[in-house]
Amino acid sequence: MSSTPTEPSEQDAVRIPVVEEQLVVGTRVVDTGRGVRVHKSVTEHPVTIDERLLREELRIEHVPIDRLVNAGDAPGHRHEGDTLVIPVLEEVLVVERKVRIKEELHITRVRHEERHAETVTLKAERVEVERFDEAGDQGA
Repeated sequence: MSSTPTEPSEQDAVRIPVVEEQLVVGTRVVDTGRGVRVHKSVTEHPVTIDERLLREELRIEHVPIDRLVNAGDAPGHRHEGDTLVIPVLEEVLVVERKVRIKEELHITRVRHEERHAETVTLKAERVEVERFDEAGDQGA
């Protein structure tokens, strides 16, 4: 067997290079020249409120009684429904001393219900964001 110059001999080893690619991944900060502009506006709109309000007042009546009672029998205050009754006492000279109920105060709680309507102003903010790049081009 003769060897030709193009055929390698058994003594010559055939070498095939093995190539391997590797990937290295990283991050970096890049100024893109883009930014945002925020527009904020305030709107006002009237709102009507309609609420029931409860108001109380005291009505005072002087009720003449003019009745004599014994000193130990003088009545104290009492309630008659929504009315507080307070006796007003006075001593008078008689052959003997007695207590006369001069009058009573009748205090009654009277409730009035009425409607109250009023227009008030409420505020709401609205915000728009505008994006733009360094060249002045506006984008979404």
